[in-house]
Amino acid sequence: MKALIASSYGPVDQLTVTDVTKPVPAAGQVLIKVRAASLNALDIRLTTGAFREQMPVEHPFHLGLDAAGTVEVVGEGVSRFTAGDEVVAFTYPFFGTVAEYALAGEGPNLVHRPKSLSPEAAAALPQAAMTAAAAHDAAQLKSGQSALVIGASGGVGSFLVQLAHRSGAQVLATGKPEDEAYLRRLGAVETIDYTGKDVVEEARRLRPDGVDVVIDLINAGPGLAATAAAARNAGLLVSTLGGAPGFERGVTVAYVGVDQGVGQLEDLVRRAAEGQLDVQVETFPFSRAVEAAQRFAGSHSRGKLVITF
Repeated sequence: MKALIASSYGPVDQLTVTDVTKPVPAAGQVLIKVRAASLNALDIRLTTGAFREQMPVEHPFHLGLDAAGTVEVVGEGVSRFTAGDEVVAFTYPFFGTVAEYALAGEGPNLVHRPKSLSPEAAAALPQAAMTAAAAHDAAQLKSGQSALVIGASGGVGSFLVQLAHRSGAQVLATGKPEDEAYLRRLGAVETIDYTGKDVVEEARRLRPDGVDVVIDLINAGPGLAATAAAARNAGLLVSTLGGAPGFERGVTVAYVGVDQGVGQLEDLVRRAAEGQLDVQVETFPFSRAVEAAQRFAGSHSRGKLVITF
């Protein structure tokens, strides 16, 4: 079978589509014939070596953790799935969904795909939507509260804006000018052009006392101190990337990742299938997988980038 791989740490343009051995599911695993797979920021960071200290990988490294497809073979002990089932999977700890076949373990991160949800939309959900759900849970937003979402037009951000809006929050969302209509359709009441304005200053202009919660999907480490200035006194900052244990003026912080979203994939898939969660995708055929990875790594993308088979 063919798979998108990195032979060593390096730039994305060194990725290749290569023949590899078709995996065989062990006990508790299923083999999926992939119909669609999506890329996430983690794939790029692991490819380039940006995360080699936190999360080293062995080479050749197979990209991808999100997939939608058809169960081909089930391993011993698998009880919820049979060959022919249409599924959605977050496959960690098994990398390699940008391939013709991929392994997934039976558990909360492997769910059935409803017929009303396309494979492309389904593949866009796992890592991004689960991370968004984790951030939304940490924010504990109540109806009428205000939230600033930094990185709102990307994969995680686009889902987060919708979840925050559905909780009754007043969402301020960052994006480019051409993203304004899209972000408002997702539920933002205000948009901030991060290319032409200082995000914190503009958020403070719109909410002079500060927002109740800042959810920052872009900045990490020392950069979060500036972001925290958009929060009200004793407000909350939620980050998916990590940083200081707290900030001035009593602003507290919660750090979350996809792990905190485990157990929510089935509900997120249901919401998307029922039209309660909008999924914006840009698709590339697998024959252009290297080009797709280059585009994802090098440009601002709205929603999710999905590779189809």
